[in-house]
Amino acid sequence: RFLETRGKTAVLVAVGGRLVGVLGLQDTEKDDAATTVAALEALGIRVWMLTGDNRTTAHAIAASLGMDMARVVAEVLPGEKAAQIRAIQRAGHVVAMIGDGINDSPALAQADLGIAIGAGADVAVEAADVVLVNPRLTDVLVALDLSRKVFQRIRLNFAWALGYNVLGIPLAAGVFFPLIKKVLPPVVAGIAMAMS
Repeated sequence: RFLETRGKTAVLVAVGGRLVGVLGLQDTEKDDAATTVAALEALGIRVWMLTGDNRTTAHAIAASLGMDMARVVAEVLPGEKAAQIRAIQRAGHVVAMIGDGINDSPALAQADLGIAIGAGADVAVEAADVVLVNPRLTDVLVALDLSRKVFQRIRLNFAWALGYNVLGIPLAAGVFFPLIKKVLPPVVAGIAMAMS
């Protein structure tokens, strides 16, 4: 219990059927994990932790990251991670999953956006939609910001192209000839289309 409340997994060691020791194993927390969780929450993105670790260990780690304990799901198998993501999706949420291990692969594939840490297992990289080249979790923030900027640019380009063509095509087709008594020369129409 002492080890688990400090974020470690307790492993009992026995020799000849007799208990001789207890080891405390702990994955090292990424240095930028707390910063990334705080930044995502500040952006209005609810962060969940899905882990195979026991509840006590998971809650200790979540507490060190400043996470909401109601969004910590512990002692789950790989398939159960994917089921948990399906449940969140059925509740109407878009889910991004960040993972790096073999056990994360089903959840990465189930998520609307699977993000693999590039230094992780090959199967996780294959299951993901986005692969972060560096092992820094803050790169998730960069990827989200970049994707939002690209999407905004795409919407702006669609709006520009729609407006340009709504005016340009009728003008080139001569729809406005009865009103303005002028036609758009084909060369000008071709140049305008190339510039659009």
